Order: sequence, then C-alpha cells, then structure tokens
Amino acid sequence: MERINPRSRADQYGRRINREQAPWLAYSLPYLSIMLGSLVPALPLAVGMPILPPLGFLMLIGWRIMRPGMLPLWAGFPLGAFDDLFSGQPFGSAILFWSLAMIVIELIEARFPWRGFWQDWFTAGITTTLYLLLSIAVSGATPNIHLLFASLPQVLLSVLLYPIIARMVAWLDTLRLTRIRVIG
Repeated sequence: MERINPRSRADQYGRRINREQAPWLAYSLPYLSIMLGSLVPALPLAVGMPILPPLGFLMLIGWRIMRPGMLPLWAGFPLGAFDDLFSGQPFGSAILFWSLAMIVIELIEARFPWRGFWQDWFTAGITTTLYLLLSIAVSGATPNIHLLFASLPQVLLSVLLYPIIARMVAWLDTLRLTRIRVIG
C-alpha cells in the first residue's frame, strides 16, 4: 500500500486554503481607498464645467454594494466629514448625504436580498445622481436649467464609471484578503 505524504498535499493547497490575512490591511484598505477617492478631485485640473465624478462617494457605494458587511452603517459620517474637508462643499453636506446613502442602500438590501450586477448598477446610478443633484442644491449656487445641463456630463460619467469602480473594489478586496508573508 502506497503511503501519501501529507506535507505534499499541504504544499499543493496550503497557500490558498486557511491563509491568514494581515489585520491592518483587512480593516484599513476600504477606508483608505475611499479617502484616496475623496482626494482625487483636489488634483489641479482646469475645466470649464464640473466633469470629474465624486470618486470618494463612488468608492463608498462600491464597497457598500460589493461587500455589504464590510462598512458599518455609521461609516458615512467620518468618511463624509473627510470628503467635506477636500470637496469644497459646505461642511456637513457629504456627512448627511453619505450617511443617507448608506441607510438607503441598507434598506434596499433588506427589501431585495437577491442582487445582480444590473440591480447594483441601477442602485449606484440612482444614489450617485441624487447625491450630485442634492450637492448642487446645497452648494450655494442658484439652481437653474443651465446649471443642470452643465452638470449632466458629470452625472453620466459617474453612472457609467460604476462598473470600473466595482471592478477596482473587487480587486482591492482580493488584495485585502491576501496573505502577507513576513520574511524572517
């Protein structure tokens, strides 16, 4: 009778099964990626109208939809406060809108526990559109039809960018769950 070496079987599958993640990476990567997305609009770009989507908000929505239990419901408050510091919006607007978006997505997931990519994209598109329109309303600008037409490219780009954001969040989630080897 041939004897199987248990070590060879562990070497074959041991690196992929029952691996240990780095706790600091597993807990901080979603928050850091959202905060980095909030910093992107601070890059010096000269444009005549708003075109850059709210990447911090899209990353928040992406993490919330892709990994529902990852971010707690109250995470919209501190992340929104960080975004308010760099967005130029009145302080408290992102706190309110990000917190409301987290609550609305939680209610949608409680009502419709089955999800698909199209439903996720639709949810992200609606919440992003409402976020941008409400941000215009509280920005201090006089809302008129010209302002709405000027913000239309930003809304469309934000909605069309969600699949790329979802793919980035999936890649970051894979990175978050990888095992980090300590050499020594």
